[in-house]
Amino acid sequence: MSTLERVDYSDRGTALTGWLARPAGAPRAAVLVFPTIANVLPAIERRAGLLAERGYLAMIADFYGQPVASFEASRPLAEALRGDVDHYRARLLAGLEALRGHPSAAGLPLAAIGYCMGGQAVLELAREGAPLAAVVSYHGLLNTDRLAGRRFGGRILVCHGDADPMAPRDQVLAFWEEMDAVGNQWHFHSYSGVKHGFTDPASDARGIAAVAYDTSADRQSWAATMALFDELFV
Repeated sequence: MSTLERVDYSDRGTALTGWLARPAGAPRAAVLVFPTIANVLPAIERRAGLLAERGYLAMIADFYGQPVASFEASRPLAEALRGDVDHYRARLLAGLEALRGHPSAAGLPLAAIGYCMGGQAVLELAREGAPLAAVVSYHGLLNTDRLAGRRFGGRILVCHGDADPMAPRDQVLAFWEEMDAVGNQWHFHSYSGVKHGFTDPASDARGIAAVAYDTSADRQSWAATMALFDELFV
């Protein structure tokens, strides 16, 4: 992480570590990046760097406050974090407050993007009504323990693999209905035949049938994100 700056923050006594990527010039906006269930991986570090290249101040949030040895080791950590929706959302909001309170983010509009569990995380922030101009979910989980109860003030973009068994079509339809019920402004991009984890080239090496990289879906979802951000953050 030599090109990323460490940002220490906390949530109710749990020490957490964010990683900040700075653009060369004045930032267009500040973007919080939520990682996968395994927390910070090279693919997530790369996304923060790509955001910085496009002129955004980007910070990777920390789910657990402790090292994660593997995807298998992350599962009990994730279950404990998501076991209570208030606890889960408080952890997500702590990351947002850490970015919003950073001196380099002063006065900037805010957005959040996330991958897998991180994709679910940004949708939870939208459901919570967090002060964000946009959230973008990539192969994110669509289910929630608390449906949206009010309209989110920003834009929602979901980039989804239609062959992702972790977010099957019944959950897709339920998500659309949930968003419509509160009048949210949302876009949903679904890629046929594409599985979970489609943005990470390392997915194919994990030996998990539900997970696979897809070059086209990766490119198209990132292009859609940049187009949305170009529209919002002039």
